[in-house]
Amino acid sequence: QVQLVESGGGLVQAGGSLRLSCAASGRTFRRYAMGWFRQAPGKEREFVAAISWSGIITNYADSVKGRFTISRDNAKNTVYLQMNSLKPEDTAVYYCAAGQSGVVTTPPMYTYWGQGTQVTVSS
Repeated sequence: QVQLVESGGGLVQAGGSLRLSCAASGRTFRRYAMGWFRQAPGKEREFVAAISWSGIITNYADSVKGRFTISRDNAKNTVYLQMNSLKPEDTAVYYCAAGQSGVVTTPPMYTYWGQGTQVTVSS
């Protein structure tokens, strides 16, 4: 069992930065690949980024490549999403998720989910 709690969301102007954190409970955190997803009103949940259990392998959606960076600290049971050069279209609720299928992009492949944190980017 893994419980996930996101934090770090908020309101930021276009071009600004935010860092999201996702704190995990349990001693098995390092066994899981971690992903970040987002969901805007009226849209489906979409993949943002994922990182392998070791932190060596990462995967990004094309829309965020070069602007977002995913990382993890297994000693702190935490995964991060550094978001730079934010755009209004990045506005969404951001969720972290844990799974054991590698850096996959599809939500059903992740077993555990956080409650989400709102990110709003103003133009």
